[in-house]
Amino acid sequence: MAYTVGHYLGDRLAQIGLKDHFAVAGDYNLVLLDQLLEIDGLRQVYCCNELNCGFSAEGYARANGAGAAVVTFSVGALSALT
Repeated sequence: MAYTVGHYLGDRLAQIGLKDHFAVAGDYNLVLLDQLLEIDGLRQVYCCNELNCGFSAEGYARANGAGAAVVTFSVGALSALT
């Protein structure tokens, strides 16, 4: 298995203590989501849209000190930022 940017990102998220990250699957982030699934101790929680994903990551961060949301770029990212 090649060590990719997705694996590196997952390792760093686990290193800061994240046990979960929130995601909305899309055409442009499926490879990244597959790579994050391979990280031991890091669970993917799927959300139905980007707004819910952003709210979930924010609530998780308020409770645990950090949070992560994985969405597609452009409209998905803008929706998560609102």
